[in-house]
Amino acid sequence: MPLIKSETVSAKNKAGGKGEIQITHLLTPAEMLGQCKMFAKVRIPIGASIGAHYHYGDSETYHILQGKAKYNDNDKFYEVNTGETLFCPDGSMHGIENIGNEDLIFIAIII
Repeated sequence: MPLIKSETVSAKNKAGGKGEIQITHLLTPAEMLGQCKMFAKVRIPIGASIGAHYHYGDSETYHILQGKAKYNDNDKFYEVNTGETLFCPDGSMHGIENIGNEDLIFIAIII
């Protein structure tokens, strides 16, 4: 079984959000064979966020591994917690903010 070497990058004010987040790419584009744009673990510190943004020509799913967040689903806001899965279909908008007292960590998949 080959071991995949992940790469972590930082992003400040992602999509107009607050603070700096870390994105750990779990697979490279070559490994995804053009079938998926991103498969990553995202870490958002307390008070930071990914700003609201649209998806055109793809969809994005978040699966919350740790923490509590305010999720923006086309300008409707929901509190989400560990274990929940969120889906943003093609043509829709979403954003997420850490409102908990620990890092928000989730898996993000863009297909």
